[in-house]
Amino acid sequence: MSRKDLVVGLDIGTTKVCCIVGEVVASPSGQAPRIDIVGFGTAPSSGIRKGVVINIDSTVDAIRKSVRDAENMAGIKISSAYVGIAGTHIKSFNSSGVVAAKEQEITAQDIQRVLDAAKAVMIPQDRQVLHVIPQEFIIDDQDGIRDPIGMSGVRLESRVHIVTGSQSSAQNLVKCVNRAEIGVTELCLQSIASSSAVLTGDERELGIALVDIGGGTTDIAIFREGALLFTSVLPVGGTHITNDISVGLRTPLNEAERIKLAHGCAMASLVQDDETIEVPAVGEGKPRTLSRKILAEIIEARVEEIFALIQQEIAKSGHSEFLSAGIVLTGGTTLLPGMVELGEFLFEVPMKRGVPLKFGGLKDIINSPKFSTGVGLLRYGADQVSRNQGAPSELGLMNKMSGTMRTWLKDLF
Repeated sequence: MSRKDLVVGLDIGTTKVCCIVGEVVASPSGQAPRIDIVGFGTAPSSGIRKGVVINIDSTVDAIRKSVRDAENMAGIKISSAYVGIAGTHIKSFNSSGVVAAKEQEITAQDIQRVLDAAKAVMIPQDRQVLHVIPQEFIIDDQDGIRDPIGMSGVRLESRVHIVTGSQSSAQNLVKCVNRAEIGVTELCLQSIASSSAVLTGDERELGIALVDIGGGTTDIAIFREGALLFTSVLPVGGTHITNDISVGLRTPLNEAERIKLAHGCAMASLVQDDETIEVPAVGEGKPRTLSRKILAEIIEARVEEIFALIQQEIAKSGHSEFLSAGIVLTGGTTLLPGMVELGEFLFEVPMKRGVPLKFGGLKDIINSPKFSTGVGLLRYGADQVSRNQGAPSELGLMNKMSGTMRTWLKDLF
C-alpha cells in the first residue's frame, strides 16, 4: 500500500468475504488511535464451510472481488491484510509461566521470558499457536498486575490465554489469500477481532461474553477485569437456519435465504397470526401462501438450539456467574428480529446487539453486526502497528523495548 497509515482487514466467512480499508489517525497521548473507514468491498462466499476452506478457486475469486472493490473505493493498491480465522479446529486454553527477574526491577526482557515460559507447553505437531494473550502478571505473590515494567521484585509469573489452530486449515486460508495476490500480515481469531470492534472498556472490566453468530460458526469470547479468559468456536450458524427453512417449507436454498432475510423472526410470539408469506416451490410447482408464524417457529427452534449450545460453552468456561455486563450478540445472523428478545428470555442476563464502535470516515457503511469482524481486524491491526513502532531510537535499546512493551500491555488491557 502506498500509505503507511492504512490498515486492511479481510474477513473470509461462510456467506461473504469482506475487505475493509481503514486510515489510522493519531489521537492524544494515552488514547487509542482513531480509525476512519476509507474503503469497503464485499462478495458472496461459497468456498468456506464452518470456517474451513472447501473450495480454493471459489474462495480466491471472492477475495479478489472484495479486494478490488475496496481498492477502487480507497484509491490504493492493497498488498497485505490482517485476516480473520475461525472453525472448529480452533482450540484454546489458559497457561502460566514463572521466571526469576534478572535485576531488582522488572524489564521488558523479563516479560518476554515469562511469556515464553507460559507458552512452552506441549501441543500436537499438526497445530500452531495463533495468539498468546496475557491475562495478568504476579510479582512475588502480588497478583492482578497489568503493567509490571519498572516494578521491584524477584519472582515474576504470568497467566496467559493461548489460542491454537490446525496448521493445514491455516495454511489453506493463507494460500487462498496469497493466490489473490494479497499477503497475510497476521491471522487473528475472529472473536478477538469482533470484540475489538464492539466491546467497551467498562464491559471488559465488569465481565461480558461476546457471541458472534456468523453464517457457519458461532464464536464466543469471555472477558473479565479487562482480560480475555475464554474463547470457543461452535460449528453452527445462520446457514443451519436457512437449511431448516428450506426443508420445513420445501423451497430451494436460495429462496430459503431470501425468505429468512426478508420475513424471518427468531421469536414466534412477536409475529401476528394474520401475517402471510409467499413461498416458491421446488421445480416448476406453484408458489404457496403460508403463515409467517410457521416460518418464525422453524427459526425459533434452531435459534434455541444454538443458544443452548452457547449456554453449555459459557457454563464450561466457569465464568457464567461473573457476566455482570451480560452478553453482546454480533454477526450477521443476529440481525434477525427477535434474537435479542429470545436471548434475554433464555439466558436471563442483559443482552444487546453489538455494532462497531468509535470508527470514523465511511462508518455508515459498516454500521452493522455483520461487519464486526472485518472492522475489528482494523483495530487489531492498528494495535499491532503501534506496538511494533516502539520508542525513539535515541532512548537506547532497552528503553525502546520498554516503551514497546508498555504500549502492548496498555492495548491489551
